[in-house]
Amino acid sequence: MTRPSLRTTLAPCLLGLLLLISGCSMVRTGYGHFDSVAAWMVHDYFDLNSEQRDLFAQRFERLHAWHRQNQLPEYAQLLGDTQARARRGLREADMLWLVDGVKQRYARIAVRGAADAADLLATLTQDQIESFRQQVAKDNNKFMREHRIADSETERRKVVRERTLSQLRDWVGPLSDAQQTKVSAMLQTMPLVDKLRHEDRLRRQREFLALLELRSGDRALFTQRLRDWLENWEAGRPAEQARLFEESWKKRAELYAAVDHMLTPVQRNHLVSKLQDYIDDFRELSRARNR
Repeated sequence: MTRPSLRTTLAPCLLGLLLLISGCSMVRTGYGHFDSVAAWMVHDYFDLNSEQRDLFAQRFERLHAWHRQNQLPEYAQLLGDTQARARRGLREADMLWLVDGVKQRYARIAVRGAADAADLLATLTQDQIESFRQQVAKDNNKFMREHRIADSETERRKVVRERTLSQLRDWVGPLSDAQQTKVSAMLQTMPLVDKLRHEDRLRRQREFLALLELRSGDRALFTQRLRDWLENWEAGRPAEQARLFEESWKKRAELYAAVDHMLTPVQRNHLVSKLQDYIDDFRELSRARNR
């Protein structure tokens, strides 16, 4: 089970940045500095001028405040429900339910921030779009290196195995040799989606760049197109690609359900406690708005 993360690196302007934090210890310490992190990211992608930076800071502060007040309590509730399911044992349906919950909450951020994102994107120059192209190319190269896209299937599966075991240890604590062996065996039957994800990234980039060509025209149309693109980020997938992604999610859910059956009482307590740490952080951060 992994933390929600950015659905795309293509629209860091206002959306999805609030899902960036990875690692429980980062939630409480990092959330309050999201304005600085977001500003740094957007400038890194688009090389904003001073007026654009001011516009971004103003709009992001508004989105951040809304997210703190309205979304963090929902995250706490979602994880509270997850915790209850974890106590009685996670099933495949629970994992798919959790994925769907994350998608729904991402969509709410997209809907909320689309107009502000459009206002900023409408000010971009061609040079700034070229800066974006260059940064995205770097991101793509990094993705390919980290996932060993050009390597053999054996090497790519090794990367998946190491990453999955590391994530599991983070959530449930140390794994026994027997548990690691069983997980490794199950991963051998999992479809590799690294190349599929890379293709999906490229698709999204092409769509976003095409969308930017509309930025100087009808603002209402541009805003609606941007909102649709952000909210329905899976919609443009070819049918076969969509089928493979769906199959991958189901296989991953099966894996986590199988892992749940292997957990010792100590490991289950570790998982429940980990979830409680997140719940406490989200509740504390939500209350902090009133201080």
